[in-house]
Amino acid sequence: MIDPTLEFETALQGLADAHLIRKRPVIEAVDGTHLRVDGNTVLAFCSNDYLGLSQHPALIEAARQGALTYGVGAGASPLVSGHSAAIDALEHELADFVRLPRALYFGSGYVANIGLVPALVGRGDAVFSDSLNHACLIDGARLSRADIHVYPHNDLTALTEALQRSTARRKLILTDAVFSMDGDVAPLAEMIALCERFDAWLMIDDAHGFGVLGPQGRGTAAHCGIDSPRLIYMATLGKAAGSAGAFVAGHPTVIEWLMQRARSYIFATASPAMVGEALRASVKVIEQEEWRREHLHRLIARLRAGTADLPWEHPASPTAIQPLIIGGNAEALAVMQAIRQRGIWAPAIRPPTVPEGTARLRISLSAAHSEADIDRLVAVLHEVA
Repeated sequence: MIDPTLEFETALQGLADAHLIRKRPVIEAVDGTHLRVDGNTVLAFCSNDYLGLSQHPALIEAARQGALTYGVGAGASPLVSGHSAAIDALEHELADFVRLPRALYFGSGYVANIGLVPALVGRGDAVFSDSLNHACLIDGARLSRADIHVYPHNDLTALTEALQRSTARRKLILTDAVFSMDGDVAPLAEMIALCERFDAWLMIDDAHGFGVLGPQGRGTAAHCGIDSPRLIYMATLGKAAGSAGAFVAGHPTVIEWLMQRARSYIFATASPAMVGEALRASVKVIEQEEWRREHLHRLIARLRAGTADLPWEHPASPTAIQPLIIGGNAEALAVMQAIRQRGIWAPAIRPPTVPEGTARLRISLSAAHSEADIDRLVAVLHEVA
């Protein structure tokens, strides 16, 4: 009898041979910047908790009170059994915070994007997608069945030419606002101008800009000064906001359409109200505690100064995402393991997450880090190099 798992075993061995096997360490949080992994405490530069809010007492207390008031579950889809007063208030507060008319909450950024894109475009329409977009935007575009045009990373000339050639009924530009593996920022002001010129929509995924960039952390659209009814703004809430979920904001008619047509909203169980209460507390902290962003930007400058003479490429990034390009998969894993042995955890990112030949350490900084933490990281990197 043929072993039905043999095909998968062979494929897994192929991944292992290419140094592409992923593992899930079992972790235990010690504090905002330290984790216990396999019994050892490490200084972590692997989290997207950019403002250090996941351990904030105000968020923890808000979640506790939310659980006491509402319980820990939601029961059903929000269109079947309604959504909680906490999530309803959160949507209004998020819309006010990003200065857009209306917002809609989703359980995660991935869930949001695979539902939003197919709700916005379909057969006969066209999607224009940056070559370095996150997988959830790519998957959303594929699910839409629209014609997909991939343009080179942040290449406005190529994007303009593709828009000029298109005869599609509806045109949708998709882009990360801050790119998750490089930390660079999309030219959003120029892109919204192209939307006006070619009667297109711009949907941005601001997973890594919300809370970090813009006045009071209002995100990359605010950072770039965008104010247009053609903007569809999506941001996740499990990174700088320190909790879980995502939201989309924009023109009220567009948001109503998305609520009626996004399958990943319609058919998903609503999120617990306790998460909504934690996020309401988070929005207040993001808005009021400017020192967190100021401290984070000082840490970014300190790290970049310390890595200037390392043998690895350190692409320009004004954000908390600071990649060190190692090159080969095996080499990136070796560097990751060497710094782990010295008590530092920064993950090695390999294809298909990044292009072939650009395996890297993805160093993520947080306002919870200290200057001493940065100095320790720099010293270990020099020792390993």
